[in-house]
Amino acid sequence: MTPAKPTQAAKSPRRAVAAADRTRQPTEVRRRLIVEAAVPLIAERGYAAVGVREVAAAAGVSVGTVTYHFGSVQEILSEAMVLHIERYYAELSEAAEQASSGAEALRLLVDALFTEDTDRHWRMWFEYWNVGDQGTDEAFARGQAERYEAWHRQIRALAERGVADGEFTGSDLDGFTARFAALADGLALQRLRQAPPLSTADARRHLNRLIETELVRRSPE
Repeated sequence: MTPAKPTQAAKSPRRAVAAADRTRQPTEVRRRLIVEAAVPLIAERGYAAVGVREVAAAAGVSVGTVTYHFGSVQEILSEAMVLHIERYYAELSEAAEQASSGAEALRLLVDALFTEDTDRHWRMWFEYWNVGDQGTDEAFARGQAERYEAWHRQIRALAERGVADGEFTGSDLDGFTARFAALADGLALQRLRQAPPLSTADARRHLNRLIETELVRRSPE
């Protein structure tokens, strides 16, 4: 008996994969377009003031397209905030990694946290923070916790680098990390509210003073 030739069943998986590939990319592109359009809306108006129609108009798509790709306005805006925050801190990390020392990296971090352009970031950050207090789903809460933890790890790593390089002495790096993050958040909130008034230069000065106080520079031998 002649062995049976491969049937069309062997080709079915290839057709199924190809179909999936054909539909996946346009969906991802559309979702990204909508999320990107939502970022400046949140920054300008606030999370609670942005609706589906505004997002659709900014993205140049129909309301139906938005509701097809997203189950709720919260889903759109949550992804938009995550996109902005991840992008912002990725840029901070890249700048710090290019510094010649831990001390310089911390200085660059402080400079980047407070500029005339970072008020938009801080508005987004506090919006993101507030959403986390409104009983969102577990996935959102987990992602938010992971971003806080990553931010703390970044600060601590720079302090550790300064100690390893012989620039600083510091026995409580965990405490320094917590206080640095808390002070940065507090200064950002004060700057946004301007009560009392706070300039970017003064915000930087307060953070640099914390570094100088807690991470004592080693004297040259």
